[in-house]
Amino acid sequence: MDNVKISKKLSLVLRHNPQKIGITLDEHGWADVKTLIRKFNEAFNADLDMEKLDEVVRTNDKQRYSFNEDKTKIRANQGHSINVDVELKPTVPPEILYHGTSWRFVGSIQKNGILKMNRLYVHLSPDEETALKVGKRHGSPVIFKVLSGDMHKAGCVFYLSENNVWLTDSVPPQYIEII
Repeated sequence: MDNVKISKKLSLVLRHNPQKIGITLDEHGWADVKTLIRKFNEAFNADLDMEKLDEVVRTNDKQRYSFNEDKTKIRANQGHSINVDVELKPTVPPEILYHGTSWRFVGSIQKNGILKMNRLYVHLSPDEETALKVGKRHGSPVIFKVLSGDMHKAGCVFYLSENNVWLTDSVPPQYIEII
């Protein structure tokens, strides 16, 4: 199994459905590495080992995963649809952030704002290029400029994940401009 397929399956397991392979995550989203490797191999008929897992974590273009200090535990950095606390600290955002999505969602976003839907947080990008890449995954892309500095001044809380994704609970429509 190549690194991309391993990463996608890790994303499924560590962000959305650990039961898929019969593991549990602790309250902070950590999984035991040895158990993960064993159960991953059983569930997906794979040949994952520590060396390969380390390579996947290290080379993932989105830096989705982290090990603890002694590499006995692993977790997804953000993007969970299951309730875990990845120990994010409130952080002052830049004045402007970006959100990439598909044109089919424009009307809803302009009316209701950007909602977290089935995730724990709304994901925002620090630059237009990253937001465009995200938007392309959802269809014909559109980018929204988010007035994050104004949101923060109004009391909205922001977090910065380990892989440089900005997170917040929601983005009200008055803080959104279509680019």
